[in-house]
Formats: sequence, C-alpha cells, structure tokens
Amino acid sequence: MPTAAQQSILVLNAGSSSVKFALYGSADAKLELAASGAVEGIGASPRFRVCVDGGDDVGEPGATLRTQEDATVRILRWVETRLGERRLAAVGNRVVHGGEVFDRPVVVDASVLAQIEALVPLAPLHQPHALAAMRAVSDAFSRLPQVACFDTAFHRTLPHLAQMFALPRNLTEQGIRRYGFHGLSYEYIASILPQAAPDLAAAARVVVAHLGSGASMCALRDGRSIATTMGFTPLDGLPMGTRCGSIDPGVLLYLIDRLRLDARRLERLLYEESGLLGVSGISADMRTLLDSDEPRAREAVDLFVYRIRCELGSLTAALGGIDALVFTGGIGEASAEIRARVCRAAAWLGLRLDEDANGAGGPRLSTAQSTVSTWVIPTDENRMVAQHTQRLTLSN
Repeated sequence: MPTAAQQSILVLNAGSSSVKFALYGSADAKLELAASGAVEGIGASPRFRVCVDGGDDVGEPGATLRTQEDATVRILRWVETRLGERRLAAVGNRVVHGGEVFDRPVVVDASVLAQIEALVPLAPLHQPHALAAMRAVSDAFSRLPQVACFDTAFHRTLPHLAQMFALPRNLTEQGIRRYGFHGLSYEYIASILPQAAPDLAAAARVVVAHLGSGASMCALRDGRSIATTMGFTPLDGLPMGTRCGSIDPGVLLYLIDRLRLDARRLERLLYEESGLLGVSGISADMRTLLDSDEPRAREAVDLFVYRIRCELGSLTAALGGIDALVFTGGIGEASAEIRARVCRAAAWLGLRLDEDANGAGGPRLSTAQSTVSTWVIPTDENRMVAQHTQRLTLSN
C-alpha cells in the first residue's frame, strides 16, 4: 500500500460550463502540484485541457462530456492513468456557499450533501454544480473521502454589524445577511502574508483586492476578515466581468414594474450581461478593454478603478486605518496599469507607488517613503483546498 508520501489529492472546482481541477502529490506532508486543467465548454463544445508538471497545455475534444458529472468522471479517469504507484487519497471540492451551517471545511457524507443542497437557493448559479461533482465522485469511487471547502467560511469572523442588512428582523433571522465570498483566496493570502511581507506586524490592518472576472475586496485584521465588499450573493460590491456589483435596489423594482422583467430575466441581466461587458458593450476581459481605443471600453475601466477607490476608502474606515494593500487575482496579479491607477488614487492614504517595481510585477510595489506598504501576492485557492483536504483526511 502506498505510504503517505505517495498519496495524491485532487481538487475540483465545478462551475456552470466547466470543471477545473488540480492534482497534488504529497511529499513529506508537503503538497506539490503535479497537474492542472479543466473540462471547458460543457453544454456547448466541451474540451478536456490539462497542464502536466508545468508543461504546455494539451487538450482533446470531449463531445461526450455533456454535464458536470460527465466531466468529473472524465477527470477522475485521467487522474487514474497518471498516478503510477501513487494512489488518489482524497478529493477536495470548492463550494461557494456554506450559509450559516458551515464555518469550516468538512468531510462529505450524505448529511453534508443534504445540507449543501438546502443552500442552493442562496447560490443557484453555483451550488448545484459543486453538488453534481461531489455526487459524481461518490458514485464512481464510493470509498474515496471528499472534503467540502466553503468560500463563505472565512468571513464568519465578520463583526455582527458588518453582517447586517437594515431589514426587518424576521427576514434577517431567515439567513438574509452578508456572507462574503472569495474566502478561500483571502484565507490563502492571510496564511502566507507573514512570509510574503515579513515587515508587516502580526496585527497589521490589510486590505486585499481580489481582482479578476469575479472581483471583491476584504479588510483583514490579525489575519481575520472584518469587512468585505460581497454580501448576500457574489453579485454585490465591485463591478466584475459580467456582474453589475452594487446597485440601488430601486433599479430592480423599476425593471420589474416598468420593463416587466421576471426573476430569471433579472438574474441573467445582473449576472451575465452587466459589469465590464455591459458598460463597454465590447468585452468582459480587462485585457481587451485596456487595449481598446473605444470610449466605452475606457469608461468601463474607469468605472472599475473608481469603484475600487471607493471600496478601499470604506474598508480602510472599517479597519480604522491601513498598513498594507495587497493585489491578487487575475487582474490584480497581471495588470500593472490597474494597480498603478488604484495606487495613485490612494496617495491620500500615504501610499507611494514605485513605478519600476510595479512594472516588474513586484512583489513589493511601494517606495520606502510610503506609509502603506503595497504588494502583489499570487493567490492559490486550489492549494488552500488541498491543504484542508490533507488535514482532514490524511492526518487521521
């Protein structure tokens, strides 16, 4: 039987049109990424894509991969061919919503699956796909342990007032409150911050900007979430690739009353047709917008930066000051222009940008004279899931 050092962990992240994965090997309890990839285009033109040992992506058509269940089984079968003398010891799953039930990762059983399914109304565009992947694993490998890791769990430390909406208590008692999301990303950044930014005190006041096609920001004190821009759903806060971000609820009433939009049409508008795509009319991809000379593309970028500026001020107020700003996520890690524009707008906080360091991608972006240290720190949600899975399954 393989030793602990010969065991592998598979991480799954199931979405509406893809199932992404990462395969880790364990060497002396240290996790090493062996492969990553995805089945993409589920329901349209599916394709299986994989990157092995840091090499180039290779892919193949996946015409028979019509559902998340099909995709998950395809990934599991591919993993089996790659293990050699190793064995697949456990599967970790990213789950968007843990509601008020789950404040930490848990080993999956029938009761946990039922509780996660009960939370589908809180995340109808995300939760069913994670459930489909977990059930596919259970059907194909009934004895293989699984762990569910929740994007909301990290934010359970939010102070009471930071969780509240100004709604009647009978509604808040039904679970209508701020949950926050991207928690696995923020948890990862908090876990490596002492090594990545060693000059920060343990009790530093840090704002992390997770900027990507989904975007949010989080205020950390002592490595714990005390405020965040997303709320009841991942729709709130910053404008994103196709999501609108914060919006006056009166707009929704107007759309219902005047334009006769029903709930499903509103859902599609707010989640799929708004954000950078809706404002620009061109693309949801920040790279495309930055390369464009179209006025609407510039306006979409300007709005994105403006909202980050506003949320940075709000989160700084929640912290009572700021010691560090961290950029992460696809845009935060890759776009020197967006980082520069945000940092220049934050000069009032005492932040001074080192333009050369920013152009080189950091990791430190601020000058020695800056009273707010500023960093680029790549996030790794998959590794966070793998670590939780290893702790809950291989340590027993």
